[in-house]
Amino acid sequence: MPNPHFTLSGHSGHAIAALTEGPEQGFPVLLAHGGGQTKRAWKQVTAMLARHGFRAIALDLRGHGESAWADDGAYDIVDFAGDLVAIAGSLDRKPALIGASLGGLAGIMAEGEVAPGSFASLTLVDITPQMEAGGVTRVVGFMAAHAREGFASPDEAARVISEYLPHRPSRKASSGLAHYLRQKEDGRYYWHWDPAFIDGIMRRHAERGDGSDYGLGELGEAAARLALPVHLIRGGSSDLVSPEAVAHFRALVPHAAYSDIADATHMVSATRTTPLATRSSIS
Repeated sequence: MPNPHFTLSGHSGHAIAALTEGPEQGFPVLLAHGGGQTKRAWKQVTAMLARHGFRAIALDLRGHGESAWADDGAYDIVDFAGDLVAIAGSLDRKPALIGASLGGLAGIMAEGEVAPGSFASLTLVDITPQMEAGGVTRVVGFMAAHAREGFASPDEAARVISEYLPHRPSRKASSGLAHYLRQKEDGRYYWHWDPAFIDGIMRRHAERGDGSDYGLGELGEAAARLALPVHLIRGGSSDLVSPEAVAHFRALVPHAAYSDIADATHMVSATRTTPLATRSSIS
């Protein structure tokens, strides 16, 4: 049986780690995770897609998981978008793209600005160009808090995650958490992504100030140019995408389909009902 783990070439040959599941000749579906996550975030979704005959290809975005880090700190949205375009172009047919948070923003920029026509469809999981400032601050704060000092143990990391996600039952470190941590020579555990990634986000966040309307710039302009089938999925309890942000997006992309997942937070891909909602965009 072929090894499901392999490496793809992103923009300028940047090494992107990937995991595939499903029949080789199945319709390809690229899955791009959110900031600070890895391809493992799509574990339930890739299994569902494979059962339905799709070829799911989950990516570790640059600087995340097992993908190469950017020595030059190239972690702008356009850099992630360039990787998605390069990977889509290497496949035998246009793939559908499902992007959560950072992966979704990269998808908007890829299709709306960098290389229109690269994808067969675009599913955005709890992300729009307009984001709530409070939600952005919360996500960025969580990622930055332990980016450089790490944790004394996986259980400490699990405790920090439980504090960040109080709606989930508290639990000790699981085997899955190991995929998000690296133990270094100092014995401490660090997130499985490049700290330079969050440094760049914090710098750009500070430059924008505290305004909540992030949809008036290039991401909003890129969204307005989307001509392919688009499906926006929002977590009903999301603190990043408000109903007003949804209305703003639907005005930009009037042909987009829309689903609201009741009781789901920004981490929608962990919700059991989400895969069923994503299917309408790629069938």
